[in-house]
Amino acid sequence: MGITLDERSRRATTQAVWRAFGIARDDDDLAPLYRVPEALHRKSDYLQHHVFHMNRAETEMMRYMRRLADRDLALDRAMIPLGSCTMKLNSAAEMMPVSWREFSLLHPFAPADQALGYREMIDDLSSKLCDITGYDTISMQPNSGAQGEYAGLLTIAAYHAARGAAHRNICLIPTSAHGTNPASAQMVGWKVVPVQSDERGDIDLEDFRTKAALHADHLAGCMITYPSTHGVFEETVHEVCQITHDNGGQVYIDGANMNAMVGLSRPGDLGGDVSHLNLHKTFCIPHGGGGPGMGPIGVKAHLTPHLPGHHTTADAAGASGAVSAAAFGSPSLLPISWAYCLMMGGEGLTQATRVAILNANYIAKRLEGSFEVLYKGPTGRVAHECILDVRPFAVSAGITVDDIAKRLIDCGFHAPTMSWPVAGTLMVEPTESETKAELDRFCDAMLAIRAEIAAVENGQIDAENNPLKHAPHTVEDLVGDWDRPYSREQGCFPPGAFRVDKYWPPVNRVDNVYGDRHLVCTCPPMSDYAEAAE
Repeated sequence: MGITLDERSRRATTQAVWRAFGIARDDDDLAPLYRVPEALHRKSDYLQHHVFHMNRAETEMMRYMRRLADRDLALDRAMIPLGSCTMKLNSAAEMMPVSWREFSLLHPFAPADQALGYREMIDDLSSKLCDITGYDTISMQPNSGAQGEYAGLLTIAAYHAARGAAHRNICLIPTSAHGTNPASAQMVGWKVVPVQSDERGDIDLEDFRTKAALHADHLAGCMITYPSTHGVFEETVHEVCQITHDNGGQVYIDGANMNAMVGLSRPGDLGGDVSHLNLHKTFCIPHGGGGPGMGPIGVKAHLTPHLPGHHTTADAAGASGAVSAAAFGSPSLLPISWAYCLMMGGEGLTQATRVAILNANYIAKRLEGSFEVLYKGPTGRVAHECILDVRPFAVSAGITVDDIAKRLIDCGFHAPTMSWPVAGTLMVEPTESETKAELDRFCDAMLAIRAEIAAVENGQIDAENNPLKHAPHTVEDLVGDWDRPYSREQGCFPPGAFRVDKYWPPVNRVDNVYGDRHLVCTCPPMSDYAEAAE
């Protein structure tokens, strides 16, 4: 028998446990109360930076945090159209339960009969995700999309091994795939065979068919993304899946772009055997600082016995092993996705998908003629995101993708995804969370930027001394000396920028890669080494 303690546990609590078993004893193991052995006490100085000592009152700390927040261009200020990242609304009503003690303080190894409500939520959400994806079973264990990929490939590998085909170790991956795809395949010991893309950015079907046949005896599977990484619904997805199955492999469909599918299309119906879902994207768990993420995987029935197991659950035996320390990854975040599904309902989730696709196509259409949309489907439409090709402007005006991204900050927008999946481009994903007014504000900003590029192209403004090259503009620029060939208003209040509540960047342009190319030595002086040696 064991009990679990955390940093808040005190002697009174543990002594109560002893008394429950009829044991009368003083718990000296928890004395002194901070419970840090003398040998582990820090002797060196720490937290020496002035920022740790500048706020000695709660009022000061509150204002300091407010100043930091004001410097951030976040989703509470404007659209963040990061392609492939699906930066959508994380509603307060969905996130409130995360802080409830019943979810936030339950230990992952608590006895099952003390977590029945938790398990009911997990099972119900899993059932809903099965309905949404067309898969038969969901594993909530992976903590991220990349870990979901790894878990999914481990599941396929275990399936092959159980059938006496452990030698299958070839994975076909399109060159347009997420970088995590080949990394995950390598991590499970597979060899990656890249498949070329055609001129439209789609999988080259003939190249895929040829390589699948060539490696048929050792083909473990393929990894594809649908809709594609280029933001298009590839019409050959059924054929790709069938070719893989005909040659003995399994199909992994990357769920990164699930926000374009929910309620309209299911990866399990397309021919997929396993997919991961980014709950921190499509299903509203926040990114980054709001994390951690959740990347559960859905599988068809024949792969169910080979899902990741965990020693605390009944399915540990015969599974492909645990991929996370806890059986259900980071379950305290699941109330967000569960509440999202419950409050939206099937009709609402489907409508959200439709609006996400509509919003992306609206932007693509409004910018048509000013910016080339690099990839479109056969009908001239995109999926839930579009790639704007700004590379020609580097030739015609010396304006780079960085210049446009920095100028968007002046307009009050976080830049779209830069230079991925195609170098020198912008991939825009508005999601369903944005209103038409916000989409128009973004389009107005982009069209104004295009007009500034045209002014450089036509020689109306200097190629180096222009609003794009000086972006972003700060308050200090506005009130300081001004010797630029464009007005303060054009520089600081371009179309799209709010006159009231305008976002002001705290600094001018930052060299994005300076730190990577100019390493700074932080080596301690020799006297520190001498002291340590003594």
